[in-house]
Amino acid sequence: IKPITITRGNDQIPLSSDYNSRKETSVIRNYGTLLIELCKTVPDGIVCFFPSYRFLEDVIHEWDQMGIISEILLHKLLFIESKEVEQTTMSLKFFRKACDCGRGALFLAIARGKVAEGIDFNDHYGRCVVLFGVPFQYTKCRILMARLEFLKENFGIKESDFLIFDAMRSAAQCLGRVVRGKNDYGMMILADNRFKKSDKRDKLPTWIRKCFDSGVYDLSVDVGLSIVRDYFREMGKEYTIDRTMYYSEDQLIRPPPKGEDSELKQEIKAVSYTHLRAHETGRNLVCRLLLEKK
Repeated sequence: IKPITITRGNDQIPLSSDYNSRKETSVIRNYGTLLIELCKTVPDGIVCFFPSYRFLEDVIHEWDQMGIISEILLHKLLFIESKEVEQTTMSLKFFRKACDCGRGALFLAIARGKVAEGIDFNDHYGRCVVLFGVPFQYTKCRILMARLEFLKENFGIKESDFLIFDAMRSAAQCLGRVVRGKNDYGMMILADNRFKKSDKRDKLPTWIRKCFDSGVYDLSVDVGLSIVRDYFREMGKEYTIDRTMYYSEDQLIRPPPKGEDSELKQEIKAVSYTHLRAHETGRNLVCRLLLEKK
């Protein structure tokens, strides 16, 4: 995976979905510019997540007025998550068909929605995931307010700490939709200037944080797109894995010298497998066996 943080447009205006910025024309236009260029660059499927249905509806309306939707449709088909389950299911079906036939497709979804919590975009269905904003909960909800009060009174947890942790958990859930197997790969784009702050970024899971390269926490749209192009150009190249090697969780280990095989075999005992989890990190293939104790 290749996670990056895009915090500003080509005009250097900060990107954010917070209440004071989400209705600014320049912010919506820069989000649209980013998405158009991604549709030109990224093969197959792209999945985008918005913090709320209201924000998604407002953005789509503005994009349509600006002609951004028409330009997106020149490169990929567009599908949108709906509050109706049947409509969303139908949209997902045709999204996959568009990816299977090579046309390519873009799916706009909601963080904490049905798609974010239960749908996998494995392989070519999800080569890039974009988070348009930080998925905070609606803080005026009475249930949430009661929960925050309970946590503060009984455990001394600040409201801001819980809200940030919960938002990053939801963000990780969205980002994880695109990497679902050992041979899978994809871009992860966090498009909000608040993601560059360590109090939010450090609460992402370790498997995402460790894949951040230095210098990718505060990028403009054009610089971020150049990284995207280089990434997919690199992933398009052929590569081979040395099958004579076997792997541990932490590092690659070459087969032991001759004569040590017998000692190694004596240490190996039968185990029962619950499941195998594998992922690629750079050029190294790391496999983790989660074993069930006998």
